[in-house]
Amino acid sequence: MKQLILMRHAKAEKDSESGEDFDRVLAPRGREEARSVAEALKAYGVKPDFALVSSAARTQGTFEEVKAVLGDIPALVSEDFYNAGSEALRRAVEAHENDGQCLIVVAHNPGLQYLVAEYLFEGAAGPDITDKVRGNYPTATATVFEIDAAGRPIYDGIYLAK
Repeated sequence: MKQLILMRHAKAEKDSESGEDFDRVLAPRGREEARSVAEALKAYGVKPDFALVSSAARTQGTFEEVKAVLGDIPALVSEDFYNAGSEALRRAVEAHENDGQCLIVVAHNPGLQYLVAEYLFEGAAGPDITDKVRGNYPTATATVFEIDAAGRPIYDGIYLAK
């Protein structure tokens, strides 16, 4: 793996028909957010070739919007990523680091935000970006890391929905 993208799901509806959080679908604004971030990634030249996606409706919806812009991306969709903590997400990234040159993870806060903050700290990112991520990680935000020869994540950019 040479690049890693960590993306929070886009804005979801407040409720689901089932009443379950897991089943909340993307709001119209969320579909626009996900496409906006995917367009920014595309403009930057980033194209994931493997994905780890929570099986919750809103993360799958986010991933579908990303694929609509970036093209087909093979994925492992798992309930294990639903509201997973940073350690579980990190283990999943490490387990799949050889599945492509660019891996995207589409998951949930707070675990995803914590993992982004941990990678920023490990990669010695500046306080301007680490403080920004610690304070807020809005829906559909994607953070890109280059992975150096030693396997360290080096901050390469953050993309927010317009």
